[in-house]
Amino acid sequence: MNSSPPRFTALEGNRMKLDGGAMFGNAAKALWSRWMPSDDRNMIPIGSRALLIETGRHAVLFETGAGAYLSPDMKDRFRMAETRHVLLDSLAHAGLSHEDITHVILSHLHFDHAGGLLSEWEEGRAAELLFPNAEFYVGKDNFERSDRPHLRDKASFIPGLTRLLEDTGRLTLIHDREVLDLDEVRIEFVESRGHTPGMMLSHIQTPEQALFFAGDVAPAHPWVHLPITMGYDRFPEGLIDEKIRFFQRVLDEDAWVFYPHDPDYAASKLSYDKASHKYAPRDLIKDLCSLNSI
Repeated sequence: MNSSPPRFTALEGNRMKLDGGAMFGNAAKALWSRWMPSDDRNMIPIGSRALLIETGRHAVLFETGAGAYLSPDMKDRFRMAETRHVLLDSLAHAGLSHEDITHVILSHLHFDHAGGLLSEWEEGRAAELLFPNAEFYVGKDNFERSDRPHLRDKASFIPGLTRLLEDTGRLTLIHDREVLDLDEVRIEFVESRGHTPGMMLSHIQTPEQALFFAGDVAPAHPWVHLPITMGYDRFPEGLIDEKIRFFQRVLDEDAWVFYPHDPDYAASKLSYDKASHKYAPRDLIKDLCSLNSI
């Protein structure tokens, strides 16, 4: 295949609901409910979005969402909106299958970001690893955390996933500031430790665009506000310091921020008010069509 201008696509995956108080940490409901109203059980909608970048020779997938590997009772616990593997449907809509993906980049191995690596749940059958032709990239420290999790976040990881990835012979463990060049796409991995140790975020640059894959540093646009962190974050104060550093680079590059969990928006630019020292999302977009070259 010949090289061509990179094409960006936001792919929807399996949506769920989570407790709003857990998602917004120590922020009061009177504040966060302005951004994401909850239902009568205090649950808010959680998107499950992957980023696809296609070049002439590569199809690069950033994360896979929650997928459909969970058993029916676990799907009910997380109020999963669909039972089928929605990401596979989204890939098909983009003219691809999981077999066409050449690289899968995982910011971290929590189930809501890596569950889509696995096939749909079937009674009496173990889930299988999908993406048979892809190279897998994950941060070394988070891989080790997933393999030997702390009791505090053990339930967030998928048992046996690290072995499945290792057994492919296509796994690369990455470190802070490593760079992956794929045709006209430059991906710089930047380590974050505030949400989970060893999470690797991606600064993505093409000749026309810059995009920051925010992972769980800013899972959706309300978390751009610096004090807003999740109850799931292991080191919230450190995460806030990381956001300041990451967002300054976003401003310097006039980059887009990609939100994997936003129920409505795929990405935005950022604004910064010097008087109040506050960041805010601007130019929110529901898809990435405007990022693609005409």
